[in-house]
Amino acid sequence: MSDILQRILATKADEVAAAQARIPPADIRAQAADTAAARDFIGAIRQKHAVGQAAVIAEIKKASPSKGLIRADFDPPAIARAYAEGGAACLSVLTDEPYFQGSPAYLQQARTAVSLPALRKDFMVDPYQIYQARAWGADAILLIAAALEQGQLEEMEGIAHELGMAVLLELHDEDELARCANLTTPLWGVNNRNLRTFEVSLEQTLRLLPQLEGKIVVTESGIFTRDDIRLMQDKQVHTFLIGESLMRADDIRTALHKLIT
Repeated sequence: MSDILQRILATKADEVAAAQARIPPADIRAQAADTAAARDFIGAIRQKHAVGQAAVIAEIKKASPSKGLIRADFDPPAIARAYAEGGAACLSVLTDEPYFQGSPAYLQQARTAVSLPALRKDFMVDPYQIYQARAWGADAILLIAAALEQGQLEEMEGIAHELGMAVLLELHDEDELARCANLTTPLWGVNNRNLRTFEVSLEQTLRLLPQLEGKIVVTESGIFTRDDIRLMQDKQVHTFLIGESLMRADDIRTALHKLIT
């Protein structure tokens, strides 16, 4: 596990403790239960596949630890609308504040602006965060195998599914894949960024692909060009989580449209 990931996970544990002091677990569970039904995240992806289109989970991300500020002109509702008009299947919205300059408000603003389902993109370390995500209106959550033990993964996936949310499971290597054998989510993401070196290679997805038969494989990181999309589609990977390249575009709608058509 990289030092940056360890620092982030320690920060998350402190955040959860502080959040529980403000809103007790029983109250956040009640808020989650009172939230309107989740939008169909997996269904939105499958609708794109059914008509032969790439399904893009388009990310709303202001900054990152490795790249610093990515987009100064940051307007989550406007970005969400550009993504919807450009052909995105779903949204992914960063809610981590210390490292990615995200916010729960960005998730709520973006989701309200469009009809697309939205994923809370954060580092989940405690079941509390799953209820929190649903209370904020998230339709899906991310579980990072590198950040969680097998039992935690299974418990948190179960809670998300009980709440009607989709789960995007993120993997980096074969060992993580083996630990996730009991998970039932159809969405298995491969992060092409090496957590130790932070280098990005699309070969990471292609290497794990034979072991992901029957899954909806989501390739994450390193998708910048139409050729990258075509390479993956030739290998029967039709779902993409794309953030930085679109966040840096002057015209987000046009950039996404050109990428997938």
